[in-house]
Amino acid sequence: ELKLGKKVNEGKTKEVYELPEIPGCVLMQSKDQITAGNAARKDRMEGKAAISNTTTSCVFQLLQEAGIKTAFVRKHSDTAFIAAHCEMIPIEWVCRRIATGSFLKRNPGVKEGYKFYPPKVEMFYKDDANNDPQWSEEQLIEAKFCFAGLAIGQTEVDIMAHSTQAIFEILEKSWQPQNCTLVDLKIEFGVNILTKEIVLADVIDNDSWRLWPSGDRSQQKDKQSYRDLKEVTPEALQMVKRNFEWVAERVELLLKTKSQGRVVVLMGSPSDLSHCEKIKKACATFGIPCELRVTSAHKGPDETLRIKAEYEGDGIPTVFVAVAGRSNGLGPVMSGNTAYPVVNCPPLSADWGAQDVWSSLRLPSGLGCPTTLSPEGAAQFAAQIFGLGNHLVWAKLRSSMLNTWISLKQADKKLRECTL
Repeated sequence: ELKLGKKVNEGKTKEVYELPEIPGCVLMQSKDQITAGNAARKDRMEGKAAISNTTTSCVFQLLQEAGIKTAFVRKHSDTAFIAAHCEMIPIEWVCRRIATGSFLKRNPGVKEGYKFYPPKVEMFYKDDANNDPQWSEEQLIEAKFCFAGLAIGQTEVDIMAHSTQAIFEILEKSWQPQNCTLVDLKIEFGVNILTKEIVLADVIDNDSWRLWPSGDRSQQKDKQSYRDLKEVTPEALQMVKRNFEWVAERVELLLKTKSQGRVVVLMGSPSDLSHCEKIKKACATFGIPCELRVTSAHKGPDETLRIKAEYEGDGIPTVFVAVAGRSNGLGPVMSGNTAYPVVNCPPLSADWGAQDVWSSLRLPSGLGCPTTLSPEGAAQFAAQIFGLGNHLVWAKLRSSMLNTWISLKQADKKLRECTL
């Protein structure tokens, strides 16, 4: 049991309470209520609170494990979760892959089904009285908002826009193995009152997106099925509830993948162990198992090929990383004798590195064995291969790209502030 403090906020579908025993955190309590048209239509749907809480908790866990900064802390009960206390930025960020709904009304002449490459990002100011008007980037900057001591300027707007696209793409990729098309997504950001940084906040549940199984709108499983009702009857609400339950059951699968994979690092000498340990550590950040082996293609080619056959024989997709200094025969021999990907990652010495590297770069014909000098780069190369069929690895890669971009953006802002 948690001791609840004062009610911080109450929305159409949730209540937010302070938690005196957990400083800097709040309890997000869902309601058994479903609304549409800024609550112009409002009904009680028994069990919706638990369904929404399950959906939100799974989605935030997926994003958090990928590396996206969120307010989510942990699921507390069937109908509530604990989150970092944030001052909410009153903007709904929408990312669209397919044109439908309100976009068609605002853009006459665009046919439903038009696809956006890259996905289209829009923003809407939260104002029920004016039906949440669309805002431009310039309006948001000129509003001169300040939350939890953080002024919302160009840098913060850019961070939210880029984060919105990345979050959409991660969830889009995560639904694809279940043959479900994520059509669009609505999210909100807040400023963490303790860390003073922008994080994904509020909730992401079945009210937040359009989800079409097999890309077929007639099979829609999201809240649009409620919006489209001509009359709300008990039977109609049961149909809507079944759609929400369908999503809640499958959203837990977003945290899993059927695809397996591993990296096997082959080092020509145990003296290269520290170099190989860096590869293994980097693989762990992508959730990829990594094994280290010692073998020399020059001094024991039969053993090298035996080890190769050992990993080929169990059916687990494998990327081999060859770590060999001086004359690198390990990578080329492996590449010439396996259909699995092989990447060279030679530990070059200061004395002879400029000469030795050519044994990894200049290969006989018929071999496809790229070279990277960075241990972290070798792990990322492997992750990019596995990410083609593993949405969890892909999500970590996409999040890493976003976080690198954000760190550069913030460094630039800090430098400009120091200069001024």
